[in-house]
Amino acid sequence: MTQPSLPSQRGAEAGRRIGVGLMYGLWRPRVLGAWKLPATGPAILAVNHSHNIDGPMVMGVSPRPTHFLIKKEAFVGPLDAFLTGIGQLKVDRTAADRTAIGQALGVLTAGGVLGIFPEGTRGEGDFASLRAGLAYFAVRSGAPIVPVAVLGSSERPGRLIKALPPLRSRVDVVFGDPFDAGDGTGRRTRAALDEATERIQKQLTSHLENARRLTGR
Repeated sequence: MTQPSLPSQRGAEAGRRIGVGLMYGLWRPRVLGAWKLPATGPAILAVNHSHNIDGPMVMGVSPRPTHFLIKKEAFVGPLDAFLTGIGQLKVDRTAADRTAIGQALGVLTAGGVLGIFPEGTRGEGDFASLRAGLAYFAVRSGAPIVPVAVLGSSERPGRLIKALPPLRSRVDVVFGDPFDAGDGTGRRTRAALDEATERIQKQLTSHLENARRLTGR
């Protein structure tokens, strides 16, 4: 079986630089705890998802290049080549996408940073409903999970585009402490993944609550 090609690390670094320029040009990011992301080695960023800018925002402010798993519907027209060129991963959410899974695990095996929206789709951004994919990647790879809370100001008037914070408004990005999802046994059974998902949800929810207290959001 042919191994899926790894996304471009150089492309992801270019994407990070583009994200820095766009995010700081359009909004006023305030980044807290970025130093908590391990400087080297594999890591998984688990990001809440309430704004369309969440991925680009985290990509831009993260200290390390990040490869996000992004729904294939976003890879349309010129965006297909662009997102692929900056090292992002196309995933089919309607089935077990073996290519995307292989690429994501390849990123972690190579010591890179994988970005995931564990809620699957954009919603309330409160980590209330997690998919099992995050637990699978964390348990399978042994990579630590770094929770990331993106807190914008979508509740305020002034948005020119639906689901985006008002331009030049403050957007807080809060990195949390890394943690391991597994129980230390190395089990990869369905029961083990269910238990890991429950542990992850508690950790992510706790981080989000702390981030809201810290930022006053």
